[in-house]
Amino acid sequence: MTAAAASGSQRTWDCVLDLTKAAQERGTDPLIWVMQMSSTLNAAGMSLPSIEVAELLVSHICWSNNVPIAWKFLEKALTIRVVPPMLVLALLSTRVIPGRRWHPVAYRLYMELLKRYSFSLPSLINGPNYHKVMESINEVLQFYQMFGVQSSEPGLLVVEFIFALVWELLDASLDDEGLLELTPEKKSRWPIKSQDMEIDYVDSFDGKRRESQAALSKINTVMAVEIIADLFQNKVTSQILFLARRNMPMHWGCFIQHLRLLAANSSSLRNSKIISPESLLQLTSDTRQILLRECRTNSRQQFHTVMARSPLCSASLSHGTVQSEQWLPIDLYLEDAMDGIQVLTTSAAETLADLVKSLQAVNQTTWQDTFLGLWVAALRLVQRERNPSEGPVPRLDTCLCMLLSVVVLAVVHIVKEDEVILVTETQQSSYNKKKDVPPVGKYHQDLVSSLQRLDDFEGLLCPPPLISSLANQAAAKALVFLSGLTVGSANIDCINLNDIPLNFPGDLRHLIVESCIARNVLDTSAYLWPGYVKGPCNQTPRSVAGQMPAWSSLMKGSPLTPIIVNTLVSTPATSLVELERLYEIAVSSSDDQKISAAKIFCGASLSRGWNVQEHTATFITRLLSPAAPTDFSGSESNLIGYAPFLNVLLVGISSIDSVQIFSLHGLAPQLAASLMPICEVFGSCAPNMLWTLNAGEEISSHAVFSNAFSLLLRFWRFDKPPLDNVMGDFTPVRSRLTPEYLLLVRNSQLASSENPPNNHNKTSGMSRLSCPSLTEPIVMDSFPKLKCWYRQHQECIASILSALVPGNYVHQIAEALLNMMFRKMYRGGQPLTPPTSGSSSSSASGTDDSSFCLKLPAWDILEAVPFVLDAALTACAHGQLSPRDLTTGLKDLADFLPASLATIVSYFSAEVTRGLWKPAFMNGSDWPSPAANLSIIEERINRTLAATGVNVPCLSVGGSSAVTIPLPLAALVSLTITYKLDKSTDRFLNLVGPALSNLGICCPWPCMSIIAALWTQKVKRWADFLVFSASKAVFHHNSDAAVQLLKVCFTTAVGLKSSPVVSNGGVGALLGHGFGSHVIGGLSAVAPGLLYLRVHPAVRNVMFMTEEIVCILVHTVRDIANSGVSAEKMEDLKKTKYGMKYGQVSLASAMMKIKIAASLAASLVWITGGLNLVQLLIKETLPSWLISSIHSSEKSDKEQGGVVAMMCGYALAYFTLFIGTFAWGVDLASPASKRRPQVLEKHLEFLASALDGKISVGCNKATWRAYVTGYISLMVCCTPAWMLEIDVEVLKRVSQGLKQWKEEELAVALLVISGPRAMAAAAEMIIETGF
Repeated sequence: MTAAAASGSQRTWDCVLDLTKAAQERGTDPLIWVMQMSSTLNAAGMSLPSIEVAELLVSHICWSNNVPIAWKFLEKALTIRVVPPMLVLALLSTRVIPGRRWHPVAYRLYMELLKRYSFSLPSLINGPNYHKVMESINEVLQFYQMFGVQSSEPGLLVVEFIFALVWELLDASLDDEGLLELTPEKKSRWPIKSQDMEIDYVDSFDGKRRESQAALSKINTVMAVEIIADLFQNKVTSQILFLARRNMPMHWGCFIQHLRLLAANSSSLRNSKIISPESLLQLTSDTRQILLRECRTNSRQQFHTVMARSPLCSASLSHGTVQSEQWLPIDLYLEDAMDGIQVLTTSAAETLADLVKSLQAVNQTTWQDTFLGLWVAALRLVQRERNPSEGPVPRLDTCLCMLLSVVVLAVVHIVKEDEVILVTETQQSSYNKKKDVPPVGKYHQDLVSSLQRLDDFEGLLCPPPLISSLANQAAAKALVFLSGLTVGSANIDCINLNDIPLNFPGDLRHLIVESCIARNVLDTSAYLWPGYVKGPCNQTPRSVAGQMPAWSSLMKGSPLTPIIVNTLVSTPATSLVELERLYEIAVSSSDDQKISAAKIFCGASLSRGWNVQEHTATFITRLLSPAAPTDFSGSESNLIGYAPFLNVLLVGISSIDSVQIFSLHGLAPQLAASLMPICEVFGSCAPNMLWTLNAGEEISSHAVFSNAFSLLLRFWRFDKPPLDNVMGDFTPVRSRLTPEYLLLVRNSQLASSENPPNNHNKTSGMSRLSCPSLTEPIVMDSFPKLKCWYRQHQECIASILSALVPGNYVHQIAEALLNMMFRKMYRGGQPLTPPTSGSSSSSASGTDDSSFCLKLPAWDILEAVPFVLDAALTACAHGQLSPRDLTTGLKDLADFLPASLATIVSYFSAEVTRGLWKPAFMNGSDWPSPAANLSIIEERINRTLAATGVNVPCLSVGGSSAVTIPLPLAALVSLTITYKLDKSTDRFLNLVGPALSNLGICCPWPCMSIIAALWTQKVKRWADFLVFSASKAVFHHNSDAAVQLLKVCFTTAVGLKSSPVVSNGGVGALLGHGFGSHVIGGLSAVAPGLLYLRVHPAVRNVMFMTEEIVCILVHTVRDIANSGVSAEKMEDLKKTKYGMKYGQVSLASAMMKIKIAASLAASLVWITGGLNLVQLLIKETLPSWLISSIHSSEKSDKEQGGVVAMMCGYALAYFTLFIGTFAWGVDLASPASKRRPQVLEKHLEFLASALDGKISVGCNKATWRAYVTGYISLMVCCTPAWMLEIDVEVLKRVSQGLKQWKEEELAVALLVISGPRAMAAAAEMIIETGF
């Protein structure tokens, strides 16, 4: 501003002031005065309302002109909008409130103005000088100093202004009643006290006037309290205060402390005729003002029928009641995690905890019901495994690991997380600083209640026979405790189980409780629960064994004698202290004691030590990476000296269930990192040194290497056939486990464990001894031999083998291996030679020269194996080698170096993919014949699929047609059936078996049924499993079969009449009782959901399946809406009260079924494709579906009043929310949530662009509207934390679009939950819409 302009402005203000003083002296009518002043300001070119005039008038009144006419002038200026009301209130608050004791009339006038103008916020934000006015208010009240928020957004300043007004009145009222000294701060942060000497005012008042002033002050205090209540009762200001509460928690906490102090002690509040202390506290504690207010629009009313929870329905497999359908995703996840095909790189407990929290948020249930739903789902899983079909898949040990370890750890994670939050809040609360007792969270109380309610589910609590003794021991422990005996002195494994009363057998709840007690989320007070001990407490065991139990002996320092070792191997540890003692023996005792400790670790403590199972697995992983002794000085690796010890561990954890237990606990990356050094070291050693085990067995470096290498390969998708690398219709959305990826995850986990804020395992109570020995990041370059083999493996998949140079090192090894494998044939004819380049002939002779090969390191041998296989297969194809000799030679190679099975699988799979070999005739003379069982296998596959509702063309190959399979596949299957099923070979068959199955599935029909027939001839008890496995090939080759199965899953889950499974739907109908030829309880043995979970990895095109799931969901919604209701009745139904029965369906029950269908669809997509597929679906698939017009059914929807289309939209809304929460979790700190902001923001940008009209949607308009409003509503209610990560501008666009749809409440709610960054926009939207 120039000097001349400044001088002109000053003359204007002087003129205004002179005009005011003159009018005041003359007693001019305020209206005339304000008109004269307006003319003066207009003549001077000043805009109105004027900030400067407001400052001038307030300064004029306070305090030299504190007379009635001056206040009338001010009031008239406010009425005519010459001055901005909010600025006047701010200016007055800084002058009147501090001087209220000496100017009570002014304080009263200020409050009258406050009551009149504090609610006129729309005129503020729509005024011409909105930004300038708020900036001036900010300068007056100094919000940054008070609230610490550096922002000049006018909407944010409005929130701070309203909050400041209320807080100033509150503190002034406390001060007036002498209560301010009782606050923790002893003073107010606001200038509510005058800085002038009180004596100046005391002398000016006489006694009567002082009494009058005191009486008026009391009345003013009552009025101030009532204004506070008015601000909380007003629709707009209450929502603005709610914004402050949500986004300024620290300041709000201080404010509420002051308010509670006022409510508890204020005489003025008690004297108020308008508001009571209880009512005031209720107003300030009601957090549901925005989100759960009664809805007004028609679409929102209908959507809230989705949110309404229907009455509890019967549990599928129990005598109790639980709304099992809403926990269907838990059942599906638990069942899918049981499959040994999947290797998890993160703890199943963490994933399950996130899933449970997501379902609790979406279903809006109590934590008691949530925990109960989780327990019931896990118990159903155990009951499905009571009578399993035999086969090489995880069984009871894995199932019990899921219930008693993984599920319990998930619960522990949730409960401990709540306690951490509670402790943090307690520490921050000034009123609780002196409390030393650790708080017990609400989740803990809900956990106790849920476990007590399990007594209603007796049918689910019956333990499998193999663990009934352990359940009885857990029950006996409670009985001993209640009898008054000390469990420590009479250890539970000393009790004679025959002495336990017959009317008090243990059940699965006793085992669950013991696992919870071991993890410190329960204590022994659980033994006092009603009904926990069924029988008189005086029925204690009559005798206690005199001998000290094995684990107690170990803790007291007894050596590991053979008797104690055998006992400890079969008796699981029950505490971490016992494992720590065993670990100390394993690392610091003699070699024999170390080996004994290794056996114990791999025994019952790993398989059934559920209370400490994760610790046992961690200790084993730690033991596989032993530290070098302090006196070690050799040039070779220190691992060589641990060969017998390591071999015991490797063999001990090689079973299918053990591998799956490590996987479920998320230890696959760490275990792989421990196995790689063992493979590198022992694979590089020549087998010159032998070690003798306790049983007299000798092992070499080849044996240790083979055991470690085969175990390592099972922790990444080595068994995945290479067909996926060449199929053109394959979409790479499934996660790929590779050695590099496992190391990357391991390094990430290590970094997370060293970073406490990001450590998600901090509640697991890990032992101080279980820290990894290798704390540095590990990369593949650290293992050059392993990396070389892995590169050769990839090259073998990518291209045909290149010829060898005659006479080189690899060529010599290959010839030696061929001599060893086919020595009998060499004695009578021309020896085989590996493929060579050039014209040089082989230097090999017919003599047995395998001794050269026998002494070479394993890595060198593996490098030559592909060339050996190529030569053998070529000879067989040209008739130089009989199939029987080929099989025998392959078996000899595998027996010599079991690790070579990996290369055999790799090479044969690649050759099958290339399709260059002639077929092998499975006629019984050259190759084994499946004829005896093939037709039976195919018939059973047909019957199994037909019973499930999947109809496919006849699978029979015909009676006279020759049965052929690719030559490499024939060689591989012939090799596998030569193995005997015993413990010494199981670990190698467990490597080859899945690879053979996956390869057979990918080959043309009937390859897989031939494999199943051959193996059925060998192991008849596996027939059910083999038929089930062979049926996967149908879904790999026939996409229509997969679609049929999905449709059956949906109709079965929601209980539609079209389902081939006769039931009312639900979990029991969908998942049944396991697979096999048996039928239990009248349900199909192969339930459709269970069948899909087992066959979905075989489906080739994952994206196709995802798109079909979305379409099937929409069609299922239409079927639900039309089930038993005509078009006319549907129209009548729309007019009835929501939830009222009409015909065979009500809108409420239909919407509940739709929600179940949406949760099923989301679960199947998440399980099928994982995080990558979910993100691709939200970013691309869903927008494409909504844009496309081919899914619109305008005609049918119009016939039914648009209700069906609306239901489809709500179903898609639930589906999108479910799938997002499953993949990302509901928390900001979820490990999988890193990419959530980007994906979700892109989806919201799509919604905003469509709402703006920039994108045209082709789906039904009712579907589109229902989807948008439904999805936003669900995020507002269930996942508000997500919005904190989204760009505010995108949220504003979506909010404006909702406002245009007359969905003002939802538009406001979206901005309200979006955090401090959106507070300004939220405040302005609240003011604009009146919500």
